[in-house]
Amino acid sequence: MPPIKVGPLGEFLRTQRKSAQLSLRQLAEQAGVSNPYLSQIERGLRRPSAEILQQIAKGLRISAEQLYVQAGILEERTEGELAVESALLADPALTERQKRMLLEIYRSFRAENIHGDAVQTSGDHVDDDPVGEHVSATPPNPSPSTSTTKPAAGAGRSKPASKPKRQTATTTRGDT
Repeated sequence: MPPIKVGPLGEFLRTQRKSAQLSLRQLAEQAGVSNPYLSQIERGLRRPSAEILQQIAKGLRISAEQLYVQAGILEERTEGELAVESALLADPALTERQKRMLLEIYRSFRAENIHGDAVQTSGDHVDDDPVGEHVSATPPNPSPSTSTTKPAAGAGRSKPASKPKRQTATTTRGDT
């Protein structure tokens, strides 16, 4: 982890606190930290943890990410990265859990590539096709004789959704 730049962080915090028209004591109370500790952070004497920065951000009503960038914990994000993340977050077809997982995967890939940690193993095959044209976007439809679909929800209930047609004498026990 890179060292935290406390000087610029303290100045940034003081500027944000004053623009929010909060006293040191008021912000300390809202953030749930002691007044002397917050004062030491602003003066560059203490190195706050990410958790403390998050509490301070909440008290200032700014994003914790802004404080993480100021503290040197996070790198400032590019417009392209923000656009991708905004698109993921705005997609109504995705659940909140899916959005979080996709963002986590996206960010981990970016971090690997930025830090040069992306190592190709012998089993990986990287080609010039980033989209993967050889992979079908939708799975092929199985033929009716080989279909392995699961029964619909409620199929195992005692009362069927619709009555099966009664068959004649050719019906065997397994056919209904």
